[in-house]
Amino acid sequence: MKRLRTGFIGVDQDSTILFSDFEDGGKMWTGHGPREIRRSVSFKEAFTSPPTVTVGISMWDLDQKTNQRSDISAEKVTASGFDIVFKTWGDTRVARIRADWLAIGEVADDDNWDLG
Repeated sequence: MKRLRTGFIGVDQDSTILFSDFEDGGKMWTGHGPREIRRSVSFKEAFTSPPTVTVGISMWDLDQKTNQRSDISAEKVTASGFDIVFKTWGDTRVARIRADWLAIGEVADDDNWDLG
C-alpha cells in the first residue's frame, strides 16, 4: 500500500486515442504483425515520486465476427509519466481504442521546504 501525506496529494487524468487502424488498414485491424501499441504519456506536472496509475478502455471499436481479446496496462511509471500498453492476439480485429487514465501520488508544495 502506498501511503500519502494529507495535503500533498495530486491527481492527474486524461483520455487518449491509442490508434485508429481501420482507416488505413493498420495491423490491429488486419490482424497481421505484432499487435502491441505503446503510447508515452507525460503528466501535466511531475509528482515527487512515481504515482499509482490506472488505465482503462473508454471506447473500443471491434470486429463483431471475431473474438474480443485485449490487455491494457500502465508500464514504466515515473514521476513525470508512463507508457500505456495495449495488446491483442489471435483473430481479434480492433479498429480503434481510446484509453482513460488516472494518476494519484504525492506532489511538491511551496510550503514544504527542504532545509536539509
